[in-house]
Amino acid sequence: MSTGRQETSGVGPLNGVRVVELASVIMAPYAAQQLGDLGADVIKVEPPAGDMTRHYPPTRNPGMGVAALNLNRNKRSVAIDLKAPGGREALLALIATADVFITNVRPPALRRLGLGYQEVAAVNSGLVYLNAQGYRSDSELGGRAAYDDIVQAASGLVWLNEQVSGVPYFVPTVLADKICGLVIVQSVLAALHHRDRTGQGQHVEVPMADTMLAFNLVEHLAAATLDPPEGPMGYPRALSAKRRAARTADGWMCILPHSDHNWRDFFGFVGRPELADDPRFRSLSDRDHNADELYTLLGEFTPRRTSAAWQEFCDSASIPAGPVLSLEEAAATDYAVEGGLVQAVEHPTEGGYRLIGQPVRFLATPAGLHRHCPQIGEHTEEVFAEIGHRPCA
Repeated sequence: MSTGRQETSGVGPLNGVRVVELASVIMAPYAAQQLGDLGADVIKVEPPAGDMTRHYPPTRNPGMGVAALNLNRNKRSVAIDLKAPGGREALLALIATADVFITNVRPPALRRLGLGYQEVAAVNSGLVYLNAQGYRSDSELGGRAAYDDIVQAASGLVWLNEQVSGVPYFVPTVLADKICGLVIVQSVLAALHHRDRTGQGQHVEVPMADTMLAFNLVEHLAAATLDPPEGPMGYPRALSAKRRAARTADGWMCILPHSDHNWRDFFGFVGRPELADDPRFRSLSDRDHNADELYTLLGEFTPRRTSAAWQEFCDSASIPAGPVLSLEEAAATDYAVEGGLVQAVEHPTEGGYRLIGQPVRFLATPAGLHRHCPQIGEHTEEVFAEIGHRPCA
């Protein structure tokens, strides 16, 4: 168990847990931010120049880029040059007081720094040591560099996009980074539960390529699940080139009848009740395998009514439906505003900014903002005073 710390975290369900983050860019810092939102005392260890994400424009002040304002909230910043004399020892002194160590530094670099699992566990046997990188550390690709785009390609996601559009494009968000960040959080919590029951720390590894391949195969293993396969990989409905938002008389909507009852109601509403008994559309399996024809038909019907009329009908028939919103529109809906999903807040040095709200609700231990993004190294002296260690200058 860790010792020598003050309770400086928030009031969320992880209050009292200390996390040391040695990470950059999106994936691992996003995971640590989630843990900080939940009340953990997250100490971000970064070089004197700061995590590279701090410098993504626009910035009002150096090292305080817009991405950093949310990724580094609910954290304290400690600046350490790990290659300088005393740098490694300072980090190990800090880790000795921690419950969790999260890093996305590649394993070969960690070994060169003397920060592999065995070296770190020697100073804190109860530690949850989690490293996340592109590929499994014990594979031939273990030392290869990888970012979100590379992992999208390696996991089949780019291929999936090509099947639908004919173009091998990337999903326009850092999907792999964020999904793997959430898997890091899940894995940390599971390992902490084990530690709390047994007193045993452990090494946990989250390889991005493996995580995203498993994620993509949930529905896309499809007929290839069976041995021998009864068909190729790929979920037919999701791979339909006709699966897209539907044009209405005055805009665009997503209208998704799903059950047999949904489709019977839909076909009745558009004056084609006989289509509910069409062999192509009679069952879920029939509809999945004839998705092109089904979505083509839907696209012929929807322009006949306004978006408001479609929403009224779909709500009355319990058919999932909603308008296509821009990001700006989505963040400004009454639903988003009432839920605090984007909040106007004031940073002590950066002024007004928009905080991404914590979407999960805890009745007894609410999660949320308890510390704004710190300056680079803002808490170095404070943290080392707490643990009684004086790092070399």
